[in-house]
Amino acid sequence: MERRQFLRLFPARHRRESRVLSPLPQWRSPGGPAVSGAAHGGGHFPVKSLPDFDPVGVVAKPGAAGAKPVLRQLFGILRRHGIRTLCDPQTSKLLGERGKARTLPALTQTVKLLIVLGGDGTLLGVARAMSERTVPVLGVNLGKLGFLTETTLEEVDSVLSHVLEGTFEMEERMMLKVQVLRGRKAIASSRLLNEVVINKSALARILELDVRIDGQFVAIYHADGLIVATPTGSTAYSLSAGGPIVLPAMKAFCITPICPHALTNRPLVVPDTVTIQVTLESDSQDVYCTLDGQMGLPLKAGDRLRVRKSNVGLPLIVPHPRNYFDVLRKKLRWGAR
Repeated sequence: MERRQFLRLFPARHRRESRVLSPLPQWRSPGGPAVSGAAHGGGHFPVKSLPDFDPVGVVAKPGAAGAKPVLRQLFGILRRHGIRTLCDPQTSKLLGERGKARTLPALTQTVKLLIVLGGDGTLLGVARAMSERTVPVLGVNLGKLGFLTETTLEEVDSVLSHVLEGTFEMEERMMLKVQVLRGRKAIASSRLLNEVVINKSALARILELDVRIDGQFVAIYHADGLIVATPTGSTAYSLSAGGPIVLPAMKAFCITPICPHALTNRPLVVPDTVTIQVTLESDSQDVYCTLDGQMGLPLKAGDRLRVRKSNVGLPLIVPHPRNYFDVLRKKLRWGAR
C-alpha cells in the first residue's frame, strides 16, 4: 500500500495558539556538551558560553506583509557578525535570490540556529518539518499575538545581537510522534508541537473512540472528537474544549474529549512515558485526524492513532526572562475578574 501523506488544511476557525512555557530537562548546544535546565526552574537556563551559530537559517511566513525589509535587516545583522545565511525556497523567492534555498529538513541539517519570521502558526509548521537534528529556534513575531514568536520587530536588532553573543536563555518544547495505522500498515507519520485531534465535520454523526494507554483499556468516548495535547498545546485547542492548563514542568499529555455525550468523560492528564492508542470504532463519514490545526488526513472505521512522546523536542530561544503565571495573566487574562 502506498504511504499517504497528511493534507494541508486551511484554518476554518480562529484558534488559540500555544501559550505555555515548557520545561527543558536537557539541551545540547551546537558542538557542545549537554546542559541540564532542571535547576533553573520553569525550563529556563542561561547560556553563558559564546555559541557557534554559523550558518544561520531564516524562514519567513509566505506572503507576510513587511517581511522583506525585516529579512534584509536580519541579513545585515548576521553579516556584521560574519555569519553566513541560508533560507528555505519560499523565503529565497521572496528575496529574489538564488542558490541559498534549502528545504526545511535539509536546512535544519545544515544550520546551527533557525530564525522564524511570522506568527505562531508559522513556527508550528516549521517545528513539524524539522529533521531530528536539534536546532535552536528564535521566533520573530510578524503577527498579532506571538506566544511562541515572542521577539517583536522593534527588538530584532538587540535580541539577535545578544543571542549571537551568547546572552540568552533556552527552553525546550515537548513534541509528539503520531502514527496513523490502517490494518497492519502505518499510512502516515509525523511529529507535532501542539496537539493531534480526531474530529468530525459539521454533518457527521457522533464518534465512537476506543482509547487505550500502554495497551490497557481506558474508555470508549462518544463525542464530537478527541484531543491529545502536549503541555504547549494544553492552552490551545484543548483549553477551548475544557481541558486543563498543564504546568510547564510537568512531563505529561492531556487527553481531552470534544463535547462528550457523557458528562463523566472528563479530560485526563497522563505521563509522557506512555503510548496512547485511539481507534475509530464508528463508521462515520468525514472524520479527520489533524495536526496543530494545519495538516489533516481522512480516517476510516478501524483506523488507529498511536501517540507517544517524540525523541526530539524543540529548543526555543527565550528573548526575555518571564514568569509562567505572568504569561497566563497577560495572554489569557487568567485569574482576572
